[in-house]
Amino acid sequence: MADTLPPIRDALAQHGIRADKRLGQHFLFDLNLTGRIARAAGDAGAPLSDGATIEIGPGPGGLTRALLAENATVFAVERDERVRPVLDDIAAAYPGKLNVLWGDALKIDCAALGAPPRRIVANLPYNVGTELLIGWLANAKAFESLTLMFQAEVAERLVATPSTKAYGRLSILTQWLCDARILFTVTPKAFVPPPQVDSAVVQLVPRTQPLAPASIETLTRVTAAAFGQRRKMLRQSLKALAAAAGMDGNGLCAAAGITPTDRAEDLTVEDFCRLANVLDKTART
Repeated sequence: MADTLPPIRDALAQHGIRADKRLGQHFLFDLNLTGRIARAAGDAGAPLSDGATIEIGPGPGGLTRALLAENATVFAVERDERVRPVLDDIAAAYPGKLNVLWGDALKIDCAALGAPPRRIVANLPYNVGTELLIGWLANAKAFESLTLMFQAEVAERLVATPSTKAYGRLSILTQWLCDARILFTVTPKAFVPPPQVDSAVVQLVPRTQPLAPASIETLTRVTAAAFGQRRKMLRQSLKALAAAAGMDGNGLCAAAGITPTDRAEDLTVEDFCRLANVLDKTART
């Protein structure tokens, strides 16, 4: 039975496991917090008892246990073999409900795990969290929701609005495809070992349709160029992209209805989509 499982701290001590900085690990022991994250994931759509809940980097299973307590069927992706006996004990306490995939989450197609509706719920490793998110965004419609813990600074970038310091490429790509909001912040003392920064839980709900039509490949290139030189005017930061399409920066901006002297942080998601569409239309002619 689930209530016979030892406290996570005791399970780690039994197997001599400590968080590995190389893997970006910060373990969650706070049962109130893990329960809150699990309930938030269930509030985003269908109950957790429906479909598949995908967890990245479960570690010793603090969040995993909270998800299972909400009757989720969990597909957990973990690369740290040290926690195998701990996760085996959890799987035995919840027969048929926990499926552990051993490997690198960057190499696993989460959209193919379990049955829909699929949702991702994770306390993401700090060192690969953004890279994982960008990969999931490319196939956002495969998921009902994504409830994710990031460093607070990264979370703020996901929901940032134009003309703010945090607004950037990640803001554009996320908001183009998802409705994004910060649910709550988490202090370092909730983790073992405590990180040096606050964290935040963000919930992303994929849109039925992107905020505006565009190619994700071209939009990615445009935002990378624009924010790669964010202090420069767009006619300059987009100069190389425009030249490859047989235009200059002024012409590209004018064709998209953008003021060439604006900077990247001044543009909305829809503005960037228009720039991407002009480049794609030019490439086809």
